[in-house]
Amino acid sequence: MARYLLAPTSTTTTTSSALRPKDATKNSPLSRTLRLRALGSRSDKARPIMAVASEQAAPASRYPKVAAPTTCPIPAAELLGVIEAAAKAGADVIMEAVNKPRNIHYKGVADLVTDTDKLSESVILEVVTKNFKDHLILGEEGGLIGDSFSEYLWCIDPLDGTTNFAHGYPSFAVSIGVLFRGKPAASTVVEFCGGPFCWSTRTVCASAGGGAYCNGQKIHVSKTDKVEQSLLVTGFGYEHDDAWTTNINLFKEFTDISRGVRRLGSAASDMSHVGLGITEAYWEYRLKPWDMAAGALIVEEAGGVVTRMDGGPFTVFDRSVLVSNGVVHGQLLDRIGPPTEDLKKKGIDFSLWFKPDNYPTDF
Repeated sequence: MARYLLAPTSTTTTTSSALRPKDATKNSPLSRTLRLRALGSRSDKARPIMAVASEQAAPASRYPKVAAPTTCPIPAAELLGVIEAAAKAGADVIMEAVNKPRNIHYKGVADLVTDTDKLSESVILEVVTKNFKDHLILGEEGGLIGDSFSEYLWCIDPLDGTTNFAHGYPSFAVSIGVLFRGKPAASTVVEFCGGPFCWSTRTVCASAGGGAYCNGQKIHVSKTDKVEQSLLVTGFGYEHDDAWTTNINLFKEFTDISRGVRRLGSAASDMSHVGLGITEAYWEYRLKPWDMAAGALIVEEAGGVVTRMDGGPFTVFDRSVLVSNGVVHGQLLDRIGPPTEDLKKKGIDFSLWFKPDNYPTDF
């Protein structure tokens, strides 16, 4: 099966033309090949090289879907259009600052925030509130604003991977996901690739039931069916407790039995890489909703699977996540599940967090 190279583009490139309402493309060839409101196609000029397989058997149905079954009354394509515009606005701010000196502040001993994080979030909020004044918004820097009884919750990370950004080290990203009644409805991750003085971006989008796309081309998870042949990714938080130690041990264990385990420092980028078929899986404890809302939907819409690290049904308010191509998911859970259960027995808190009071959900 042919694989396709997805060339990074600058932040001036948008993908909204490749992901637009069904009615707007009713007479185009795209409408005959892709269903629902989010459409896309492979470029005729794509060079066969990289991980984007388009047809693959669905993962085992024992893993519940995380995507919203409906986005009513607002169509997914409309949500996606605003998300793309907001993410581009934030990415433009970051691109303007990426080769300039940083003004760094500290939220903790090693937890950074820069002026760019704050400015990116402000322009993102401007786009979102202009279009949806009554929606609820949860931002990493600005906290919770809007109507807490809204069925729509925007989860915004204006600069995921701030430490990487501060050092000029890829990768980092703008990550925006919108939930409908607690489940992902549409999302976009704008990832910065390259390095100092040669930065570019790629935009990965998804909508519930509409597939996942990178720069307008449909993407799919890899077909690798053995952990031994897999490239894996994980992450570590700032709190060095039992959960951190458990994941250090998992890192060592999977390093011994796989092709390697990477730690990149941007959860949104890590999950996008699984959706793109670059890596086979990613897991981490104690991520926040703004870290996971976009990437989880991208993985599922690209044909992958999303669960908690104990194998249970996932929500973006959970304190652990495991995403994979679906084929190796059970093999990973065989090793990740038991130590996660041990953490529960030790009293480590795995209850839902950062779920706004009064926010209506279907779980």
